[in-house]
Amino acid sequence: MSKPPVHAQPEEEIQVEPPADFTGIKMGKPKRYAAGVAAVNSSLKHIFGLAGFKRGVEGMAKLNQKDGFDCPSCAWPDPDDHRAVTEFCENGAKALASETTRRRVDPAFFAQHSVAAISRESDYWMERQGRITDPVVLRPGATHYEQITWDEAFSLIGRELKALDDPNRAIFYTSGRTVNESAFLYGIFVRMFGTNNLPDCSNMCHESSGAALGASIGVGKGTVTLHDIEVADTILVVGQNPGTNHPRMLSTLQAATRNGGEIIAVNPMKEAGLIGFAHPQEITGMMGASSPLASQFLRVKINGDFALFQGLCKAVLALEAASPGSVLDRGFIERETSGFKDFAERTAAVEWVEIELRSAVTRAEIEKVARSIVRGEKKLITCWAMGLTQHVNAVATIREIVNLHLLLGAVGREGAGLCPVRGHSNVQGDRTMGIFEKMPAWYHDAIDREFRFTSPREIGHDVVGSILAMHRGEASVFFAMGGNFLQATPDTNFTAEALRNCSLTVHVSTKLNRSHVVTGRTALILPCLGRSEEDRNERGESQFSTVENSMGIVHQSRGSLKPISDNLLSETTIIARLAEATLGKREGLDFVHVAGDNDRIRDLIERTLPDFENFNERVRRPGWFYLRNLARERVFQTDTGKANFSDAPLTGADLADGELMLMTIRSHDQFNTTVYGLHDRYRGISNERRILFMNPEDMAERGIRPLAPVDIENDSDGRLRRVERFLAIPYDLPRTAVAGYFPELNPLVPIGLTAEISNTPCSKSIPVRVTRRG
Repeated sequence: MSKPPVHAQPEEEIQVEPPADFTGIKMGKPKRYAAGVAAVNSSLKHIFGLAGFKRGVEGMAKLNQKDGFDCPSCAWPDPDDHRAVTEFCENGAKALASETTRRRVDPAFFAQHSVAAISRESDYWMERQGRITDPVVLRPGATHYEQITWDEAFSLIGRELKALDDPNRAIFYTSGRTVNESAFLYGIFVRMFGTNNLPDCSNMCHESSGAALGASIGVGKGTVTLHDIEVADTILVVGQNPGTNHPRMLSTLQAATRNGGEIIAVNPMKEAGLIGFAHPQEITGMMGASSPLASQFLRVKINGDFALFQGLCKAVLALEAASPGSVLDRGFIERETSGFKDFAERTAAVEWVEIELRSAVTRAEIEKVARSIVRGEKKLITCWAMGLTQHVNAVATIREIVNLHLLLGAVGREGAGLCPVRGHSNVQGDRTMGIFEKMPAWYHDAIDREFRFTSPREIGHDVVGSILAMHRGEASVFFAMGGNFLQATPDTNFTAEALRNCSLTVHVSTKLNRSHVVTGRTALILPCLGRSEEDRNERGESQFSTVENSMGIVHQSRGSLKPISDNLLSETTIIARLAEATLGKREGLDFVHVAGDNDRIRDLIERTLPDFENFNERVRRPGWFYLRNLARERVFQTDTGKANFSDAPLTGADLADGELMLMTIRSHDQFNTTVYGLHDRYRGISNERRILFMNPEDMAERGIRPLAPVDIENDSDGRLRRVERFLAIPYDLPRTAVAGYFPELNPLVPIGLTAEISNTPCSKSIPVRVTRRG
């Protein structure tokens, strides 16, 4: 194959952001319920349109089945017992269609399309091109990627890593699709190389949850099961849009309401999936009859949740004062908790006027919710997602949720507990396996003992720290196990500058994305097997991998479809060969031998990590098991040995005159940064992504008409960030709140605007100015 021309300098400019072209918006009314026949039609259209009938049917038959493969989309758990024939949602169908597509991005594609030409296309266009079939390299000064052998690729990476004068000059990122076996090997390799620079997508989503829960209850994970949700008295769904982001959660919420549970939704936007659910596997649902979900809806202002939960705690304490001994779980508080006195004094001191001002919810509404919470057996579950975790005070907010639960003893008993809803299919498992820049000492001691080396103890870079290190020139090699780093991270143009400072950027990927066009001096794309594709061990036998879902269940995932290309490698093989090329043969661990059979990796996990006793046996019969969750047992491994009340003072995100508060959101046709289509069906938007939802009064105040093009700016740290050509959409939002899709609006998120303690980018509370285009 002839090579594309190589130039001393690229002749065309690489576009960092997606094109600012409008695509022909069509508007309708927001929907009053989620799913139903429209979801079924959309699912089949995506699957059969991309995968074809035969491959599509084969994939659907195995998706989320006990003998099949785990959905590469969200981390919502599958039922422990019965599985429906179609145990997946519309988002899962889109993810399956994306992965099983017949379209291919092969070496001929890269010969035809320069990097600059690809960069001028939309993220949707990139996603639609198909699966990457072969490893490719972008050499210094080249305009096109070209094919490279696997041996050459690993040799190139190994040379670059070995040439570093300090292992901390390398960054090793992980996305949430990486399975347990590859995540475990990856973490060992990186530490043998000599660094803890292991940022992952958790740093951008539920890092705040882990920090808050760890401090309050000693476990950085949720404490509930599907059964708990189904039998709860009250379920608070806060800062979350399950209809789009976790659609299978809707059937669990429906079961809860049918069992007499009450759902209360808290969100700036009244989303269809919070209002009603038309079950696509029930005749009534397919006929358009929906089950009501939330009986109360609190339209909290952006970043008003901290104030709201302080108000709920205040109202619950007032109910106890009015009827002593009937509301609080005094026995639990006295035996199992610490810090109640300071918490109660702080809560008594906070004024209702400040709570109402910062939450935009009235005292009467808050007190009504409090009365709902304390009814019956006070079996309370609170579910939350990014709407809580991506604010400066996110950790304090989540700890306030825990305070509310501790008052009622609503942790560690049936039908009660805490439920951070994870976004990506194995993001929780990756952390369990050791993908974290600051793993505890016991982990380092365990891997040192098992693999006979001394692992580095210096805390590594998280996502924001990695970007800053690359931007300063302190890190020069970036390696990503999956994901779309450029588009997932804050401050897109700042991040692009950071990546361009690198000597080498490497992405293990299945599909084309914008991170492949904004690169270091040399760039590699290494294609891997998808979750749905058959993985064979060194003996040629089909093998499974494992993942951990949002509720701590570890289970099998066995791909069965023929790989889209004969030149793909599994994630574990890529890591093993990378380790061999970089470290050579290690006495403590033969990476290539171990990667020849996933059973061998699971044996190492069993010997190294707690709660994985008899791993290979337990995960085969019956195919899954729960990891132990001490907080679920009311064992709280905190600094006090008890569950801790917190007493942080009330804070909130304030605006300067003329500013609005932006929260970035997903459209219905996307999962994380992957754009499957141009529609946002539940919000009444079709065929457009460059939109900004605005309160009608805020629009009128600025002289902005519906569908008028606007520009949006942020300069909160003295650096001007600006995106242009977005269509203003009047929407039912609180005053001063605006919302729009990421990644298009990520350029506005300042790199330094992060949550206290967790350092999570504040993508849900960005001060901006919105102006009409002249």
